[in-house]
Amino acid sequence: MIELKQVSKVYQQKKRRIEAVKDVDLTIEKGEIFGVVGYSGAGKSTLIRMINFLEPPTTGDILINGQNLRELNKKELLLTRRKIGMIFQGYNLLSTATVYENIAKPLKLEGVPKEVITERVAKYLDLVGLTDRKDNYPAQLSGGQRQRVAIARALAHEPEILLSDEATSALDPETTESILALLTKINQELGITIFLITHEIDVVQRICDRVAVMEDGRIVEAGPVIDLFTRPKEETTKRFIGANEGYNVPEEVLASYKGSGRLVQLQFIGEEATEPVLARVAKDFQLSPNILSGNIGYLKEKRHGQLLVQFDGGTETDFHLAKEYIRSQGVLIEEVV
Repeated sequence: MIELKQVSKVYQQKKRRIEAVKDVDLTIEKGEIFGVVGYSGAGKSTLIRMINFLEPPTTGDILINGQNLRELNKKELLLTRRKIGMIFQGYNLLSTATVYENIAKPLKLEGVPKEVITERVAKYLDLVGLTDRKDNYPAQLSGGQRQRVAIARALAHEPEILLSDEATSALDPETTESILALLTKINQELGITIFLITHEIDVVQRICDRVAVMEDGRIVEAGPVIDLFTRPKEETTKRFIGANEGYNVPEEVLASYKGSGRLVQLQFIGEEATEPVLARVAKDFQLSPNILSGNIGYLKEKRHGQLLVQFDGGTETDFHLAKEYIRSQGVLIEEVV
């Protein structure tokens, strides 16, 4: 478990005081994938570097499995850090070392026995799918393969926690998807807690259990990924996830329907995403649903469908009863104004 209690980080630059992180309280449960999203400059990178005390907080406490890092001496802190792996956007591989050597070298420096090093390197190269690349150099690998090496290097210490600092932001969409699938596999098979920061909203949609939205050094909203994407409360969250902006409908078309009370957003979660709800509405409530836009994706592993629908015909009573029926089917409905 990771606990951040009233954590703040202040930098003093000559006469300028910069508050990078402000009074953050977070609890990340053992075995979950937790994401922090926000625009550049929100404080995400500072926050993640405080978790392993690469950046000690100015005030507040960081607890790992109940142990306050502020209370540890240098030796104890070093031992604790070995249980916290970290991967970066830039991979941080040694260009003059082979894939095998990049993974083995940190273990050698820790004094891990040679036979254990050989076993671990083989184990984690197999996990990331790069066994046949162990004698290659980083320059001979693609960006996705380099990130896999970096992941194997982090796992070779057999950590309990894996920190991911924008690990997919330099990758193309297909490679990003493969790295996210690998992180999910690591979480599920090894039980490793993953804490990631990103500005890519698709990343948290795809793999996170819970997510926090960060702006100007503060956590403005946090909760299960499904809740934040379907029922965002804060304007910052709505703006970041693009609520009501993904319809791909010309503004003049939307403007002609807004204010009528008959333009709604429907969100289908899980199995509801396959149910013919609108067909039933058209049949039973004397209404004609006009679908203006729609898409379907995933939140974590649950199907998530969105529709922008305008209802014609029927009376206001028909429309009210139709909305009640839609809600009874587990579908979220919200007027677009």
